Amino acid sequence: MADHYHLASLEPRELIPGHRGRFVHSEHTTHVYWEIDAGAQLPEHSHHHEQIVNVLEGTYEMVVDGASHVLEAGDVLVIPGDAKHYGSARTHCRILDVFSPMREEYR
Repeated sequence: MADHYHLASLEPRELIPGHRGRFVHSEHTTHVYWEIDAGAQLPEHSHHHEQIVNVLEGTYEMVVDGASHVLEAGDVLVIPGDAKHYGSARTHCRILDVFSPMREEYR
């Protein structure tokens, strides 16, 4: 059976200051639709999940294992599992993150 979601009906959660996400989970992935305030900071961290960052709007700087990536609308960044990374929103951003495997802690 297929699951159908309307993003506007999903309640956003602010897990990190300035980062409000709407979460969709499948058996193998987690998709997070972020609204991110300009200037919001993502602290350095790592996780075993592969992460694919899709910038839909705005400019976001992501540093992965010491390498800086300035991402703009249309850019996609693949972050391998266990890579240390952090970031900051240079402008207001909308980002879709896809994690595999699914992130239980985001349920």
